Amino acid sequence: MAAGGLERYLDSLRRELRAPDPAVLSVLAALLAVALTLLIWRLLPGRSGGRRAVLLLGLCDAGKTLLFARLLTGRYRATQTSITDSSAAYRASGDKGANVTLIDLPGHESLRLQFLERFKAAARALVFVVDSVAFQREVKDVAEFLYQVLVDSTVLKNAPALLIACNKQDVTMAKSAKLIQQQLEKELNTLRVTRSAAPTSLDGPAAGIPAQLGKKGKDFDFSQLPMKVEFVECSARGSKGEDGDADLEALEKWLAKIA
Repeated sequence: MAAGGLERYLDSLRRELRAPDPAVLSVLAALLAVALTLLIWRLLPGRSGGRRAVLLLGLCDAGKTLLFARLLTGRYRATQTSITDSSAAYRASGDKGANVTLIDLPGHESLRLQFLERFKAAARALVFVVDSVAFQREVKDVAEFLYQVLVDSTVLKNAPALLIACNKQDVTMAKSAKLIQQQLEKELNTLRVTRSAAPTSLDGPAAGIPAQLGKKGKDFDFSQLPMKVEFVECSARGSKGEDGDADLEALEKWLAKIA
């Protein structure tokens, strides 16, 4: 009897070991679901992990195309006003050495928003290039374009890192990054006020007019934006002109950081 009882007990134990435990299966299923969710989340186009483009924006003659060429080849080249985009793979310096795609967008008033619309969803970061020499004369136009970029719904949603590259610092009359930041914040605050006061239709706010840029009731500054904004001084031409090196160290460090 004792021997038969032991045999039956061992048979029962073997069956239990072979049968899947519902609790264990539930845990495994949950872990698999979490893993799949994280994978899909990472691969979504709207997430920064799936966005590898760095867009070079700015007005005409800000130096975007020369900056683009210097970053890729290190060499000076004569440029002219672009009427289409240019793109190339760029390997960031530093330990990671990750690749991003640099895309130089036309700065002409009739083209710049059209090309921004085409590439904005793929943007991991934006480099807004400013002509530091002509800035005082162009400040309203610079602020207008920057405002249009900042209130774009896709840009607000994805919040790509933003760098204001204050170019042409090799010229004596160039304005500093600090002054450019202060003037842009002032102009953007003015634009925010005038745009929010625009008349509305029966369907709501006038087309293209955002509800608010920055924090309501406070003067605008860049820290109020959903993306991280930085300013650097640089010179695509360089202090020695065509025969010398560009001064892009701060820009290259920033690209390595965001890549």
